[in-house]
Amino acid sequence: MTQSVYLDRVAGYGDPELPAKAAALLAAAGCPVGPGHTALVKPNLVAPRNPALSCSHPAVVRAVCLALVERGARVVVADSPAFGTGRIVARLAGFEEALAGLPVTIRSLDRPRRLALSGGGHIGLSRVAEQADHIVNLARLKCHDQMGMTLCVKNFFGCVCGFRKSLAHQTLGKDYDRFAAMILDVVAALPPSTSILDGVTAMHKAGPVGGEPFDLGLLGASANPVALDTAIYAALGLSPQRIPLWRAAMARGLPGTDPAELHFPVLSPNDFRFEGFVVKPELAPLAFEAKRFVRGRLKSLMITLRGGR
Repeated sequence: MTQSVYLDRVAGYGDPELPAKAAALLAAAGCPVGPGHTALVKPNLVAPRNPALSCSHPAVVRAVCLALVERGARVVVADSPAFGTGRIVARLAGFEEALAGLPVTIRSLDRPRRLALSGGGHIGLSRVAEQADHIVNLARLKCHDQMGMTLCVKNFFGCVCGFRKSLAHQTLGKDYDRFAAMILDVVAALPPSTSILDGVTAMHKAGPVGGEPFDLGLLGASANPVALDTAIYAALGLSPQRIPLWRAAMARGLPGTDPAELHFPVLSPNDFRFEGFVVKPELAPLAFEAKRFVRGRLKSLMITLRGGR
């Protein structure tokens, strides 16, 4: 079955056509949000460090929120970062200034509910995410030291509340396929979604925080996050053997895992220059060393207590 992936070119985050292109991509991907709907815009707010590159860009967040507000939706921007809270990291990433004047609420993805996992065990999924009418999943195109790449499917992991993400790394971290299956369980438990991929300036060589910028000029959208991710994997010459989430999606027989299934009605990946984009050849361990895990939790607590200042 053909899976449509919509790609367009954006000159930069200051491109005056960015809002119109974001709105057009949402429409092309079939985003059904309308008057009275609660739309959750789920950005990538990984951490306070290097937010201009590690987090969703505020210009793209504003463009997407503006399109949804103009449709008459109630818009909530929320995430659960690895460090700190959604509100703190959103402020540090420039969201408050970018969204000034729009009737948009910024909050954290909290209020966990136990979600049973297909591989056994549970994880705490945010009720805030579950109760939205529709999720606009706003991912940033980045390398990821532990998972190879973080694109649309991986971005849904932020719907797991707070420290439970770190615990998942510890409890599931010995098995990349089991960890990837957990993320697919999270996606399957959430409301319908439309994914937007910010590849205007991507992150390569390392990630999800400490990599380097790579100007790609790409903005993408699809109703199927797996298909949009597959388009990028294939454009980068990657294989399922290198990308646990791609491999896990193929094991489940999810639509969009085969590049031959993809249809590009606007631009195709061949219209963008991926040459020179570097992905690490080996994956880092998923589980953190005990000292790093404890330091990370203390760091997150201090960021929260200090309000990000």
